[in-house]
Amino acid sequence: MLPLRDTASRRKLPVATLTIITVNVIVFINQMILPYNEALEMIYKYAFIPSRFVKGFKHIESYIPLFTSMFMHGDIVHIISNMWSLWLFGDNVEDHMGAFRFFVFYILTGLIAGFAHFIFNPMSDLPTVGASGAIAGVMGAYFIMFPHSRIISLIPFFPFFIGVPAPIYLFIWFISQLRSGIMSTIVGVIGGVAWWAHIFGFLAGMYLYKYFIKIDRRW
Repeated sequence: MLPLRDTASRRKLPVATLTIITVNVIVFINQMILPYNEALEMIYKYAFIPSRFVKGFKHIESYIPLFTSMFMHGDIVHIISNMWSLWLFGDNVEDHMGAFRFFVFYILTGLIAGFAHFIFNPMSDLPTVGASGAIAGVMGAYFIMFPHSRIISLIPFFPFFIGVPAPIYLFIWFISQLRSGIMSTIVGVIGGVAWWAHIFGFLAGMYLYKYFIKIDRRW
């Protein structure tokens, strides 16, 4: 299923969501136009590498990649899928939090996701980039906040549209991440996807969202 839009309405322009998307796109374009060696150097400098973090966790600069890696992506499919998911779910969550609170929430869940990836893969030498951990946090918040929303999705092999209840759509997504995370841990293979970052980002969003909702907001 390809998610196209949701049925939850919003009242304000999602300034923080649009800003985050813009920054991600600018960073990605910069990655693409750099010479190969410089782009590779940029990735290894600003991506989160668990084994490097282990060696330098006492130094504050070792924590910087946990933040910067959230604004970098590996390829065009990676950034398009992530930014589309952020737009799909982020505007409504931001609408109930406000721009600043949403931005803090986004960064916090992204950091939690990064630490989760580290805990499950502490000796990995693979650079980790992508906003998916933070976006999973937004999805976790959406899962709780919009139980009556539907995700309008396209069935690619049988081209028709279907409205899937958002809780069901997101629950299926979460279970798929959990299954992949458990299997990768059992098999002991560290692949290119930070499954546990997705899982704990989602769980963090489910738990933390209530601390960021604007008190004066009427639903």
